[in-house]
Amino acid sequence: MPEHQQQRTRPALLRIPLFRLLAINLAIGACAAALLVGGLLWLNPGHLRELIFADRAPGIALLVLLGSFLITLGSAAMGSAIMLQGRKEDNEDDGQRGGGHGSRLAVQELAQRTHMR
Repeated sequence: MPEHQQQRTRPALLRIPLFRLLAINLAIGACAAALLVGGLLWLNPGHLRELIFADRAPGIALLVLLGSFLITLGSAAMGSAIMLQGRKEDNEDDGQRGGGHGSRLAVQELAQRTHMR
């Protein structure tokens, strides 16, 4: 299928780069949440698995557990993706860790103070 036909079949919201970024990171957070819940059920810390499946409706407890991890990890993944948008690549920041913004700001403030006197 040609590329211009593939873009028409995509939902309109996913054509916007910001929403596509958020959707991808939400999916990453959802995968992490599913792995975490699966790992908790497999490892069974504090007899959690037996406690959940001893109930008549274990699906509700699993949905609440999965939903809370999904909200937490999905929002953390989306938030970190948004916060990393303005960051330079490591090879472009002149070898300084953390971008060196603090030292440049201090030099600018010092220069302003000396010019005012």
